[in-house]
Amino acid sequence: MPAEQVSRETKAGRIEGEYDPKFREVYEAFVENFETRDEVGANVSITLEGRTVVDLWGGRKAREGEPWTRDTVSIVFSCTKGAAAICAHMLADRGLLDLDAPVAKYWPEFAQNGKEEATVSMLLDHSVGVPHLRETLKDGAYYDYDHMVDLIAREKAFWEPGTRNGYHGVTFAWTVGEIVHRAGGKRLGAFFRDEVAGPLGLDFWIGLPEEIEPRVAPMIYAVPDPSAPPSKFTQAVMSDPKSIAALFLLNNGGANFNSRECHAAEIGSANGISNGRGLAGLYAPLANGGGKLVSAETLARMGRVAMATHEDATLLIPTRFALGFMKSMDNRKVPNAPSSSVILSDAAFGHVGMGGSIGFADPEARMSFGYNMNRMGMGILLNERGQALVDAAYRSLGYRSNASGAWTV
Repeated sequence: MPAEQVSRETKAGRIEGEYDPKFREVYEAFVENFETRDEVGANVSITLEGRTVVDLWGGRKAREGEPWTRDTVSIVFSCTKGAAAICAHMLADRGLLDLDAPVAKYWPEFAQNGKEEATVSMLLDHSVGVPHLRETLKDGAYYDYDHMVDLIAREKAFWEPGTRNGYHGVTFAWTVGEIVHRAGGKRLGAFFRDEVAGPLGLDFWIGLPEEIEPRVAPMIYAVPDPSAPPSKFTQAVMSDPKSIAALFLLNNGGANFNSRECHAAEIGSANGISNGRGLAGLYAPLANGGGKLVSAETLARMGRVAMATHEDATLLIPTRFALGFMKSMDNRKVPNAPSSSVILSDAAFGHVGMGGSIGFADPEARMSFGYNMNRMGMGILLNERGQALVDAAYRSLGYRSNASGAWTV
């Protein structure tokens, strides 16, 4: 059947694009986000067996701003980690990076202060023990790559590497980023541009060129509900300024993620700029056997759970990670933890970005998915807007939600 063409007004502005009629539920969920869930601007894109079956965009770049167009992009925060992890796995696939080797083999300076026995895989699965830095960061620290790499190399491990995990929400940029640099011979942003985004034709940057800046929709930060009970994470931030949660959230050197300076920097955990189309395009090869990125053997390793815990040392919720990617996490029954789930199939892997963006591959379904937006939601993982789109995609494929919450055939 021919694709359905879309041009429709909503409360937030016009929606445009197209979708395969089989995925009409995704279109309906996208419209519902604008009509009842306060979506401002967004793009959702899905590929199936390498073919684009959904590409919808719309709304506005700001609440009272210009329209969100086909080429609008935004910061996708931790979706960047998936891009960085793909680079590491590509190097491993080429025999240039041994994921089971000591980090010291590639980065000798890292092997100090309790990190001497850390392995490369521990950098990827958030168990290496440097989820943040104790030292108060200087103004603009996140924009100074070499400074951050030096601080992390010297940081004392928060725990014995490999013995537990805690989300390395920002430091992943300089742990995985530097291992890609050392093994691949070029910095992460350049490697990703030359080896991934360029060959795949993606609008996706880790270090944004100035000429792309006018296309960026600034992020609209989430406003906490004062009547909502605080989560365990929020309680830790408020009660203990030395907690990992507080250091992760507050010790940021005054980083402004809507600034040109931040967009231009290379923060391989948090400042990637793309859209739903770029995220779906990034994962499309991985949904279809690895494509030209990695071999089938490497792809299988990328999707396996590598670390899981009942309480992540940073996020203070149960988490499940593959090597550099999030796996399905159903925390809907965890008390006072709203928007702390990402519910996919067991085969799927990818990454959520702060505020609710997501990109992932599902090799079993041969589907890739990408969603970005400019109005951030509260919580740690997906909010109802992104999850509604994911749910609609799986229902369109005939999947159903099983007793554990995961999507299954």
